[in-house]
Amino acid sequence: MVTEVFPDGQASSNSEVNSTDRPAVGQAATYAASSSGARRWMIAVGSGILLLVGVAVAVSSLLPSSSDGPQLTYQVALDDLDVTVTESGTLESSENTEIRCKVRGQNTITSVVESGSIVKEGEELLRLDTLLIEEQIHERSKYAHWCKAGEVQLKAHMNRSALAVKAYLEGEFVERLTELEKLLAIGKSRVLTARNMLDHDRMMAERGYVSSLKVEQREFRLSQARLNLVIQETNIDVLKKFTKAERLERLQGELKSATAEYKAAAERTFADEHRRDVAIEEFKHCVVKAPRAGMVIHPKAARWKNAPEVQEGATVYKNQVLLLMPDLDKMQIKIGVHESILKRITPGLTARVTLPDRTLEGKVVSVAKVARPAGWWSGNVVKYDTVIQLPQSRDLKPGMSAEVEVLIASRKNVLTVPVAAVVETENNETLCWIHTPLGIKKQILQTGENNDKFVEVLSGLEAGQEVVLNPLAFITEAQQEALKITGSAKATGDESPKTSKPADSAKSKS
Repeated sequence: MVTEVFPDGQASSNSEVNSTDRPAVGQAATYAASSSGARRWMIAVGSGILLLVGVAVAVSSLLPSSSDGPQLTYQVALDDLDVTVTESGTLESSENTEIRCKVRGQNTITSVVESGSIVKEGEELLRLDTLLIEEQIHERSKYAHWCKAGEVQLKAHMNRSALAVKAYLEGEFVERLTELEKLLAIGKSRVLTARNMLDHDRMMAERGYVSSLKVEQREFRLSQARLNLVIQETNIDVLKKFTKAERLERLQGELKSATAEYKAAAERTFADEHRRDVAIEEFKHCVVKAPRAGMVIHPKAARWKNAPEVQEGATVYKNQVLLLMPDLDKMQIKIGVHESILKRITPGLTARVTLPDRTLEGKVVSVAKVARPAGWWSGNVVKYDTVIQLPQSRDLKPGMSAEVEVLIASRKNVLTVPVAAVVETENNETLCWIHTPLGIKKQILQTGENNDKFVEVLSGLEAGQEVVLNPLAFITEAQQEALKITGSAKATGDESPKTSKPADSAKSKS
């Protein structure tokens, strides 16, 4: 209850003026009759004025504060107090089917379905420019064929090198070894023959049938046969230990080189064929079709992200979200909660969501543990994403704006006073000014919950008492308290005085 009250001081002042005016008129009338009576009347009037001044001084000393004009008052009463935090947000679906770009590089959109359209499964939604991809397909196909031809040639060379190793080990080497072993056998036979002939000639020489010269010839032939035998044995050893190893090393080196060249050609062929196949696959993804029936919307890039909008002529990149297909039966709203009241926001709290055409009751389901990025777009205010789950309702669409009030505290049947009626002092005391039979009196309060309209009073007031609204405008003592706070604020670099209990960024209805 708000009442307009005129201060007692003003009434006293008016009566004082009237009292002084009336004697002045009487004095003029009496003064015309006789001078002695006028003198006595002046003494009486002077005594009356002194008495009135004394009474006024005594009354003013009993009153703790002074006022200068009419004040608006509020009658203290029991009421319910709801404390809420209010933020704005937009509706979104908790389950979205994301359609992403599957084409590498930067690609231009040539056509795209309108946001909010209802589509059928398999219907074309978006088309990308295919000129560059078609050129890549032709170019990669040409390179793949060239590499394939080189791969086939190098594979044949590798096979020939492998056959050369086998041909040497199983053919040429065996043939050469057999030939040398044959010569070795012949050499051994010649040595044996030469020895037998020498023994025969020696026996004949002892009997005088053969000359000593003949014996010497036989000895020479035996020595020659033995030398030839040593040469054959050496040739066989050289073939087995050195010639074979050298030849195998050369042939196997050629085989390894041919194998490496073949593998390199095969890798090039695979790479070019893979690039060609990827280009062909990406060519198919240039036409995006609906994976299911439903609504299609364009994603909105966050203000701090440098993501292009999805529209005709725009350039998009791989893995960028092109379109969204929201589940309209699972809607939610995401708001940003200031860090000062984050501890009071917990999952399960009730939230009132006000849409342009209706109001819904929601529930807090999650509160982010990490703050969203702060920057110039948010005024460098740190906020935490809080998700409000909405009940199923018809005609809820993503992107609809809404105002969310999260109920963080509720007080039933408590004393409340308007925020405009209280003043905080520099000692963190909460004051108000009430009307008493003796005038306006300062009162110290103990407060509880509060919002931007009302403050819960725990002690210091009773129901039915009247408090002065906006005491800073009418009460000198309140102005002095505000000046003290202003002086303290200037000393700490803050020029804004505290005149009311802060609402902790909360808003409510009581």
